[in-house]
Amino acid sequence: MSVDATLPTTVVSALAPTSGTAKTTTSSKATAGIADNFQTFLTLLTTQLQHQNPLDPLDTNQFTAQLVQFAGVEQQLKSNDQLASLVKLQTTAQTTQALGFVGSTAVVDGSTTSLKSSQASWALGVTKPSKVSVSINNAAGQTVFTGDFTVNAGQNQTFTWDGRGNDGTKWPDGNYTLTATGKDASGQSVAVSTEIQGVVDSADLSQSPPVLSIGGQNFTVDKVKKVVRAGA
Repeated sequence: MSVDATLPTTVVSALAPTSGTAKTTTSSKATAGIADNFQTFLTLLTTQLQHQNPLDPLDTNQFTAQLVQFAGVEQQLKSNDQLASLVKLQTTAQTTQALGFVGSTAVVDGSTTSLKSSQASWALGVTKPSKVSVSINNAAGQTVFTGDFTVNAGQNQTFTWDGRGNDGTKWPDGNYTLTATGKDASGQSVAVSTEIQGVVDSADLSQSPPVLSIGGQNFTVDKVKKVVRAGA
């Protein structure tokens, strides 16, 4: 396709910027808002039609394909901007939610909790009446207590340990991990879920998603299963 020398000055400027600075500026504007250049794009196409070589006219299929491609890119950029806005809103919501947990008592899935003032507790859950074997280890991995207990079917059944080992040794405050296995009346294995609860001491908003500190352990907001308001 040939272009007539009488091509309008504004169109020539759009086709061939006269300096590197102009190229950078044009590219930046196109990236920031391609929709703003849509009219310029149409002007270029119209000029092509007006100045096409009669012996070698512009292929209408190519013309249509250019319009469709340009419109597709425009819509994709708009979609990306909208998705970025949604992600930002979600991040803000998570931050606000995390701050609201500070000072409250939260329940999360877990097996490690703190022994304080000779008391540590876990919530056990089984699907059927079971005999549950419990083993408690300290932070060094040493087994400090074992025992067998009968647990009814259901969730949130509290198991409390007084900090004393099987030999009567009183263990110091710290983090302890409970491992539980269950069997039903016929001797078949039963899954045992464990939950812990503790006061949310702080919220680290520099993490994504925000991280809550509960009893010296870190949990993301989505791990919280229940919250009890401070003072309730």
